Amino acid sequence: MSWPYAHLLINHFPVVLSVSGLTIAILALAVNRRGLWLTSMAALTVAGLFVYPVHLTGIRADEALKNPWYVHAGAIESHEDAGTLAMYVILVVGVFAAYSWWRSLKRPAEPLPVWMRAGILAGALAAVSFVTYTAYLGGKIIHEAPVLKLTQPPAGLPPGVAADSVRRGGP
Repeated sequence: MSWPYAHLLINHFPVVLSVSGLTIAILALAVNRRGLWLTSMAALTVAGLFVYPVHLTGIRADEALKNPWYVHAGAIESHEDAGTLAMYVILVVGVFAAYSWWRSLKRPAEPLPVWMRAGILAGALAAVSFVTYTAYLGGKIIHEAPVLKLTQPPAGLPPGVAADSVRRGGP
């Protein structure tokens, strides 16, 4: 398995878990259910667990690709910079959510403090904001690639053949 493939395989976890965590936190705020707050905390905790492996595979994917000709210059770097910020934000949110989850389970009879609910809601909103922007930039890597605007394949590149195999002399 290649680094780009590994990155594409796991990069959706922090996105989906952050969005789920925010959605559940908003629902928990609306209906005031402890179980929903705990579920939101769990989703954000797991997002925090996935975000570093996603970032690491992204760095390795960039190194493996070595600025491919078919990607717009700077697209990968912009995505990587946003990914670094998103990683730090989600790590902080994940640690706060893990602590809140642990504290809430340790004190089941106690109502959830306002600071904890506010922190989960604000953290989830921050996580979603950063991860959404990072995902947007990640999509631009391929979706805005100059090669997609070509009506004919580049010279020497038969239709349906990956550029990497052609450069290496493969089939």
